[in-house]
Amino acid sequence: MMKPARAKPPRRAVPKKPSNSGQKDPVGVYCRVRPLSPPDQECCIEVINETTVQLHPPDGCRVNRNGEFKETQYSFKQVFGTQVTQKDLFDVVAKPLVEDVIRGKNGLLFTYGVTGSGKTFTMTGSPGQGGLLPRCLHMIFNSISDFQAKRYVFKTDDKNGIEVQNEVDALLERQKRDAQPQLVTRTPLSRQRPEPEFADMINIEDSCKVEEIDEDSVYSVFVSYIEIYNNYIYDLLEEVPIDPIKPKPPQSKILREDQNHNMYVAGCTEVEVKSTEEAFDVFWKGQKRRRIANTQLNRESSRSHSVFMIKLAQAPLDADGDHVLQEKEQVTVSQLSLVDLAGSERTNRTKAEGSRLREAGNINQSLMTLRTCIEALRENQMCGTNKMVPYRDSKLTHLFKNYFDGEGKVRMIVCVNPKADDHEESLQVMRFAEMTQEVEVARPIDKQICGLTPGRRYRNLAFKDELTRRLEERGGPVNGEPEEQAVIEMLIQSFPPIPSCELLDSNDDQTLPRLIEALEKRRRIRQMMAEEFNKSVISFRAMLQDLNGVVAAKENIAQGRMTERERMIVSQKTEIERLEKKVKTLEYKIDILEKTTTIYEDEKRTLQQDLEAHQQKLQRQLSDKRRLEARLQGMVTENTMKWEKECERRVAAKQIEMQNKLWVKDEKLKQLKAIVTESKGDRPERPSREKDRDAKGDVFRTRGGGQSVQFTDIETLRQESPPGTSRKRRSSETNRPPQIENTDSEWTDVETRCSVAVEMKAGSNLGPGYQHHAIPKRRKP
Repeated sequence: MMKPARAKPPRRAVPKKPSNSGQKDPVGVYCRVRPLSPPDQECCIEVINETTVQLHPPDGCRVNRNGEFKETQYSFKQVFGTQVTQKDLFDVVAKPLVEDVIRGKNGLLFTYGVTGSGKTFTMTGSPGQGGLLPRCLHMIFNSISDFQAKRYVFKTDDKNGIEVQNEVDALLERQKRDAQPQLVTRTPLSRQRPEPEFADMINIEDSCKVEEIDEDSVYSVFVSYIEIYNNYIYDLLEEVPIDPIKPKPPQSKILREDQNHNMYVAGCTEVEVKSTEEAFDVFWKGQKRRRIANTQLNRESSRSHSVFMIKLAQAPLDADGDHVLQEKEQVTVSQLSLVDLAGSERTNRTKAEGSRLREAGNINQSLMTLRTCIEALRENQMCGTNKMVPYRDSKLTHLFKNYFDGEGKVRMIVCVNPKADDHEESLQVMRFAEMTQEVEVARPIDKQICGLTPGRRYRNLAFKDELTRRLEERGGPVNGEPEEQAVIEMLIQSFPPIPSCELLDSNDDQTLPRLIEALEKRRRIRQMMAEEFNKSVISFRAMLQDLNGVVAAKENIAQGRMTERERMIVSQKTEIERLEKKVKTLEYKIDILEKTTTIYEDEKRTLQQDLEAHQQKLQRQLSDKRRLEARLQGMVTENTMKWEKECERRVAAKQIEMQNKLWVKDEKLKQLKAIVTESKGDRPERPSREKDRDAKGDVFRTRGGGQSVQFTDIETLRQESPPGTSRKRRSSETNRPPQIENTDSEWTDVETRCSVAVEMKAGSNLGPGYQHHAIPKRRKP
């Protein structure tokens, strides 16, 4: 008879980690708008303020059935515009998550958006602009740099746990590692120079660290890198043996649940790293294996969801502050998961075919599952229902279901591209993101304190330093046994030597007395030394008592001084607070004065510009005036010269005219006088040639530029008829009675000259130079 099969006992449910179910935090959703490229294309997203963005349809897009233009606004925890830096984004979003990881809490941060919206740039960064991932690594190692455990002190197991090894096992592991040939996954212990490909990404100048850190614990960092491609999980750090004949494709990994009901990737490679350079080197090697492809929307489009996990293990030191506690229950493991989601896309825009079409379908399906899970969580929390959340429909949601159940904080960065072509996809992304921040996640509790005395690490270090100092001062080993042995030997040598104690005869009565005498002498010396030692002890004790009194007095004095110093410090603190308040008041006043100064400077600058403009205008007017004055002066000078010349000409002409008139009058008078005074009986005599030569005259300028001569003396011209002839008279004989021939000739000469002189006019052809000539005879034609 066969025995009935033994029933398998039911599996005992393992309690979950306690959490503050009463306190919940909403999922933090942030929005980042990337700049337009090129900047002149149409934009459909506008940042309203620090928490709100507005979407408006592009030109030619009809949102409603009636064709009306519709604008929608979405609110987030914070909105980052196109000018935000990587450091500002890290300080607001990722820095609190790093602080929680160091304090033993989990965190999840993922970027979400349309393909080409800047998710990978936000997570990884570019040369000179490190993203969130290198900044998180830098902050972690900058905080725990002085408290890191040696390599292989912490060791990962196959069940998502961390074990603590003793120093001997860790040393053996390190020696074994050094003896093995270097593998590709193995990173150097201390890299002095990072790879040139990512050197600028991790060269972060603004280093930050966690201030309040447990100094009595040791830490170790493990990193792993996976991708979810076509709903399969692949380890990007796994080394597959290269077979040139038949290459072996990478094997997908499966998800499992550990004893604490946390999901993990079974068989995933976890590398222990000791610096930012070493950790980013591991990430960069995995990044090169990630699946990317060229599409119509993005030249390097991510075809998978990448997950970079940073696991931090910490354990307290023992009571002496020297070694790590070997209790596994005291080990705290926290994890920060940085997820770069693949971008949602429409196949009609990407023109995807074949494998690219299948990739796009799986990407959109996983993102749709994420959205369905978020909607189910939101409905359960807001309506009080108990609807099942379909985490298992996708590897992405199944891996991170613990975070939504209260295992850590969840943060999302929604990356959007403001170009008009992505309007419809951006609209769906905004709706999902705004709905996600309505989901609340339970806040995890703080880690338990081990109960040991704090400050033991530094006390141990101080003890070792003091021990080393004393050894250096003494120049020998620490224990006092060799020194005490040397003192004892020196005391024994100071005693008198013991004589020979060999007895050869029973009647020998000298050996024993000598021995007794020597021993008595040694006893007296010992007794004397004991007395001196006691005296020394008493004096030393008195000295110690005096020293204790002095020390107590000094302690009292020091305590009094300390109390006085404390009072002084309190008063100084009060004074500092008062001065700080005064400084704040003065800073406020300085701000007001600076603003007022700025306003006055602007007004001064405006007035200065107006003054300069007026001065320039006045300068132009003054120069115009000077030019006009110079022109008028030239015209006046020219006109003056013209008028002076004209006046001189007129005066000269008038002078000539008046002189001619005066000369005519003078000639008339002279001729009349000569006629009156000339005796009729006297025959006028012809003046001699010398008199004619002595005739004088004045020279004047003429209007034509020549010269004219005005004679001041009169030349008398007489003509005598040859004998036997008579001169014909010009006038008619009927008018005058006949006279003697000679008389007629003389009167005719005088009368002719008078009549010619009388009829001359100023300005006629007969000028002053021709008055001595008679009217020329007219030639016959």
